[in-house]
Amino acid sequence: MPCILNIETATEVCSVVVAKDGQIVYQKEETKGPSHAVLLGAFVDEAIRELRTKGIVLDAVAVSCGPGSYTGLRIGVSEAKGLCFGMNIPLIALSSLKIMANGVLKDHSLESDALLCPMIDARRMEVYDVLLNAKLEEVRPITADIIDGDSFAQYFDKYKIIFFGNGAGKCKDVLHHNGASFLEGIYPRALDMVSLAEDAYMNEKFEDVAYFEPFYLKEFVGTTPKNKVLTDIEK
Repeated sequence: MPCILNIETATEVCSVVVAKDGQIVYQKEETKGPSHAVLLGAFVDEAIRELRTKGIVLDAVAVSCGPGSYTGLRIGVSEAKGLCFGMNIPLIALSSLKIMANGVLKDHSLESDALLCPMIDARRMEVYDVLLNAKLEEVRPITADIIDGDSFAQYFDKYKIIFFGNGAGKCKDVLHHNGASFLEGIYPRALDMVSLAEDAYMNEKFEDVAYFEPFYLKEFVGTTPKNKVLTDIEK
């Protein structure tokens, strides 16, 4: 089995895990806030030193590609691409939503009529989400949803749905269907990328390092500067 360095920065959590032959070689995670620009480089440098000390060769880098925080994704993907360029190794991209779902499947048994709905906060009542079955196959594709009482109504007729992620909490007071259940404390983690990354590596699901970009789903919306510069037309 390959040695893969996994990077996850889609939310406020920053985590790095290196695994070889299914065994964890290095693991570091910070959950206290969005300080990826400071932490990620230090985590990766420490991981590379650990590999060199143990004489282990890195075969690939896997990165959480989104959706999620614009800044977090940009930092994570930039770090991953830099490693792949420098070491001439493949880049693997994994959905942040599927990473969360993979973690839930490791720790919870799923009923045959249940679907997984990982959610990442997208401000106000909007979330990034996807509906997945127990094989992590998409029943409904990744979407930016504004949640209301009728959301997922057509799926509740057939399935129970398990909601989780940092976008699920604000939906709890809106989704009152008996088929809805919620898991707390679930977020994308590099540890839950390991099996997905290994599978992608064995199936040679690699990205073009030169042209790969994160899956933002929505364009970044910045704040408007207070001091507006007048155009020639306005003068």
